[in-house]
Formats: sequence, C-alpha cells, structure tokens
Amino acid sequence: MNDTTKEVETLYQKLHKEAEQSGYHLNPDEEFTKELVKGLLVNEERYGYWACPCRLASETKEEDLDIICPCDYRDADLNEYGTCYCGLYVSERVVKGEKSITKIPERRPPPEERAKSKPGMSASLSLPVWRCRVCGYLCARKEPPLECPICKAKKERFEQFM
Repeated sequence: MNDTTKEVETLYQKLHKEAEQSGYHLNPDEEFTKELVKGLLVNEERYGYWACPCRLASETKEEDLDIICPCDYRDADLNEYGTCYCGLYVSERVVKGEKSITKIPERRPPPEERAKSKPGMSASLSLPVWRCRVCGYLCARKEPPLECPICKAKKERFEQFM
C-alpha cells in the first residue's frame, strides 16, 4: 500500500465513521467513494481546503465556502434525490437498495449570483429555521435534515421555528 492509498483509506474510514455517527451515509460503492476521497485530498493539497471534487473551485476559500465538503447543498440534494451532487453522501434508501443514484442538477448559483450576495447574510434572512422537537437543535435551510445530527431524531420530528 503506497502513501496515497494509505491517506485515502485513513480519510475514508474517518469520513465513514463521522457520517454514520451523524446520521449520514457514504456511498456504498467503496471504489467510487474512495476516488472522491482521493479528490478531496488532491483539492486540499491544491487549494488548502476540501473543495468538492466534482465542482470547479475558484482557488479562493472565501468564494468556495459553499462547496467545501460537506457542501451547503448536501442535505437538500439528499432530501430530493437521495444523493449529494458528487455522490459521496447518499440517503438510507440508497444504502438499502430502495433507490438508485441518478444524475442530479447543480444547485450552486452561477458565479455572478454568488458575487452579489454577502456571505452569511442570505441564509439568516431568507431561509426558515427548523427546530428538532427532541433536543432543540436549530438549523436554517429550506428543509430540515433527514436526521438530527445531535439526537438522531428523524426529519418528521422537526418543526419550523421561524
């Protein structure tokens, strides 16, 4: 096993453990998933951060905050399509073989739209806030997460807070 293979395996195991502990799942196609993990490591070496391996990074961290893995679009993609844009994260239905992975559209706004909005401002004003009724966890996004990252309560246990 060469150094790159060891690095990929180490990061893969770390991401897998963290995902499962947080109610998420990595793509069960281990070979495919490890190629994505390798892409994260390449981007970390190239840019200094884990830019999504399936998107073109700007090479400026501040401009790419939305596509640093896990990206801002992951949960919406999982809710709607069962997988994130690059396919690293998948829903439980995909893991169980109840849903197939298909190509999904890009949610990231074009550069000119991203340049118009100030970081941190749009989410706090334009998205609903969801509260986990079990533990009180709050998040601002279009839909609640599939599972609470704190107590593991399912999506239906969230209520719109604001």
